Amino acid sequence: MQAEIGLIGLGTMGSNLALNIAENGHDIAVFNRTTAKTGTFFEAAGELRSKIIPCSSIEEFVRAIRPPRPIIMMILAGEPVDEQIDVLRPLLAKGDIMIDAGNANFRDTLRRTRTLEGTGFHYLGVGVSGGEVGARHGPSIMVGGAQASYARVEPVLLDISAKYEGQPCCAWLGEDGAGHLVKTIHNGIEYADMQMIAEIYGIMRDGLGMTPKDMAPVFSRWNEGRLNSYLIEITAAVLETDDAETGKPIVDIILDRAGQKGTGRWSAIEAQQLGVAATGIEAAVAARSLSALKTEREAAAKVYHSFNEPLQRDAALLQDLELALLAGKIAAYAQGFAVMSGASRDYRWDLPLPEIARIWRAGCIIRSQFLSEIATAFEGTEGQTNLLMMPAFVQMMSEAQGGLRRVVARAATAGLPVPALASALSYFDMYRQARGTANLIQGQRDYFGAHSFERIDKPGAHHGPWGIDVM
Repeated sequence: MQAEIGLIGLGTMGSNLALNIAENGHDIAVFNRTTAKTGTFFEAAGELRSKIIPCSSIEEFVRAIRPPRPIIMMILAGEPVDEQIDVLRPLLAKGDIMIDAGNANFRDTLRRTRTLEGTGFHYLGVGVSGGEVGARHGPSIMVGGAQASYARVEPVLLDISAKYEGQPCCAWLGEDGAGHLVKTIHNGIEYADMQMIAEIYGIMRDGLGMTPKDMAPVFSRWNEGRLNSYLIEITAAVLETDDAETGKPIVDIILDRAGQKGTGRWSAIEAQQLGVAATGIEAAVAARSLSALKTEREAAAKVYHSFNEPLQRDAALLQDLELALLAGKIAAYAQGFAVMSGASRDYRWDLPLPEIARIWRAGCIIRSQFLSEIATAFEGTEGQTNLLMMPAFVQMMSEAQGGLRRVVARAATAGLPVPALASALSYFDMYRQARGTANLIQGQRDYFGAHSFERIDKPGAHHGPWGIDVM
């Protein structure tokens, strides 16, 4: 037999995605540079082996796929992808499709798409979210590239994607790097959401003296309301889990040093490049960087320990923590969608924002109950791209902002760090300020650099009567 599709890279994500494809009735050829891993994967596939063609060489792998050949690459992002493309090109025929389904920088996808123009080969940049479980049982899939190339693999991708009320969480979003850009911003929102949850946990632990077993039911209760989401759900699960070796809560023995693979940082950088404020994402990236300074933080704790003050635990504060997390989450989504709107404008993608919200409702890490509300909010809102101005979210933010304000204030006086929550509050307050303070900045810029400024009473560029020789 010949396979309908091929996959290179049988790591955690690749192997689970291959099994997902096979389980959904599609014949798939698989190849891994370490051939022993291919054999191990095939033997462990059980009854799905009849849908899988294991290949011991890249030449055998290409021959095993029915033309035009769609080939998924689930390998390390960056240079390894370029090397794999160079290996494949002499073996492929016109019309064949290379599909990068890893966490690629969308700028690499733009470059690779341009490089392959006119060669007869096609390229898709596909964002896949959901982790190991999502890859195996249904991820959210964000496709970028030529729409005709997507049509060749659409049946497979729709089948293997997560389903929300029967609807596939997979969509073509635009040309070249659109899919990978959306996945990058997805991860940026994820960074912000996780950081804010961690900050609430920190207030509970260090300000209120709560144990993980005290916190778990609180997060479980929140997950039954407006904060219902995958990240809140797994937070409760992590907090209630004990370590098998010590019997202690596992969260208490995990080192407080967070890793990052680059996508959160890329989303913050892209927001800066586009001139779009994404302060929550930036704060979350910075917090992970600070978490890496474990030795320095331990030394600083000994010097500045006296600045911490305990908080008084009461029902009102717990309610405020819930509201703060809701308001912070809204701000994070507002910023993420604003970045995508800016990218859509600059790269001429016409990103379908309502559809993006819909395909994030299941399978992906940031799935939450109000993504349906986000999708509805963006429909029929020509020219309005910030969630904070959508009626449903105006109401939610108006109700929640007081809790966010009180939590940030109390955390500050107690010496508890809440960088993402504080940035969400500052973002909200700056966004709703009709007359800001940038007029002073413009005056300063003109004073030291003759950069000019606009006036409120007449058009044109103007300078101030500083009476000095400006630099």
